[in-house]
Amino acid sequence: MDPIRFARRERIRAAELEALFAVSWGSPKQGYSRVFDHSFTWVSASSGDQLIGFVNVTWDGDVHFFLLDLTVHPDWRRKGIGIRLVEEAIDACRGRGDWLHVDASDELMVRLYERCGFQPSKAGLINLRVSRPP
Repeated sequence: MDPIRFARRERIRAAELEALFAVSWGSPKQGYSRVFDHSFTWVSASSGDQLIGFVNVTWDGDVHFFLLDLTVHPDWRRKGIGIRLVEEAIDACRGRGDWLHVDASDELMVRLYERCGFQPSKAGLINLRVSRPP
């Protein structure tokens, strides 16, 4: 087995990332290459030439960063890859802003994000695909 390599802002082929999303979440996120134009950074994990993990960091251009799309290939989960991806993202943001935000289920917050130093907080959310309530 090849060692796991973590990289920041490394070029990722769209098909490779879509395949990772598809195997991990059941469907690809097509057009993700447009997202990179708005990213502060992203971190990838690879074994050999296979993409096995990914996390994206977007930002407001000032003090707020947002952790998005943490994904680890199902065959590689529970090996610390997700934690390492998040830690790499935190390190990339440190000293460049004030806050790194993440939205997660209660289970994922406890199992992963709190272990990386995140504090749970309440947040508001609106589904923009649903009509405005009366």
